[in-house]
Amino acid sequence: MSTAVSRTRQPRTPRPPTEYSQLLQTVQQAGLMKRRYGYYAVKSALMVLAVAGIVAGMILLGESWLQLLLAVGLGLVVAHFGFLGHDAAHRQIFLSNKANHRAGLVLGTLFSGMSLTWWNHKHNKHHGAPNQVDKDPDIKPSVLHFYPLESSGHSRLVAFLRRNQGWLFFPLLTLEGINLHAQSIITSVTRRSGKRQPVEMAVLAVRWVAYLGLVFWVMDIGQAAAFLGLQVAVLGVYLGATFAPNHKGMPILPADAKIDFMRRQVLMSRNIISNRFTTFAMGGLNYQIEHHLFPSMPRPNLRRAQAIIKPFCIDNGVAYTETTLSTSYAIVVRYLNLVGLRAIDPFTCPLVASMRPRS
Repeated sequence: MSTAVSRTRQPRTPRPPTEYSQLLQTVQQAGLMKRRYGYYAVKSALMVLAVAGIVAGMILLGESWLQLLLAVGLGLVVAHFGFLGHDAAHRQIFLSNKANHRAGLVLGTLFSGMSLTWWNHKHNKHHGAPNQVDKDPDIKPSVLHFYPLESSGHSRLVAFLRRNQGWLFFPLLTLEGINLHAQSIITSVTRRSGKRQPVEMAVLAVRWVAYLGLVFWVMDIGQAAAFLGLQVAVLGVYLGATFAPNHKGMPILPADAKIDFMRRQVLMSRNIISNRFTTFAMGGLNYQIEHHLFPSMPRPNLRRAQAIIKPFCIDNGVAYTETTLSTSYAIVVRYLNLVGLRAIDPFTCPLVASMRPRS
């Protein structure tokens, strides 16, 4: 005869709550993850009215060099549509993923001309590993280097440009708008994203046909070229100047670094001390720490979230970096110049060293 041995399952010991889970619970209880439909409806409507006003002004002015004033205004408005597309991509506007995707196609792709597919693929990687080598595409070496690399025998011209890359940062942003549009078109018409995007391709085609058709209809060729160049330059400088303060000059993590989610997001991000105008101008990205901790939090709730998150970080010994906008620009320029001179090694900072896996 066989005797059955009864096995009593031992109750699992619940894991202690992490710092982030505690913070998340507090934020949720404060109602800061709830959608803000009224805010986004009014914001979107005002931006559409702004575009309509600029289009009407373009038609009324006709062949006039005063059109360049409207080009500046359009560049700023297109950037704000980019901010709205960014919010939709983070699912800040609606609860439904499908509704956010559609909002992103209209606000982000139709009005700003940026591929939602390209942005999601790139930006999600950035949020997953901000300022981490080989993982964050925003610090991938290209025209600018955001961390020192091994020298490979550059020419004198390249060496000069590298030494002064901090001073060249803002002038180079005049070309960033071209890069954003080029990457968007390339991603939509190729299989770089893994599959073709027929809807996105159609939206981009409608956008560019309508936009270019209007510009060349109301202006002569010289004015049209100047209008397009200035509008895209303003877009690039505005977006670049908004995103640059968020992480540039903050610690760089080596590819093998291990760090918990909360510290990964807080320690690599920088907030901008702001008022309501700054928040409007930067599309809410001045609250970069709050945004990185809770990417799907609606933009207008970030200011209230800071009142919870900042003291929480301080109480738990997590450095919360905050500075003025002008100081952040000075930090970015100085940091890039030091990287170009190979006079700084972000990997030797005690913070980064403590995150390296120990053998």
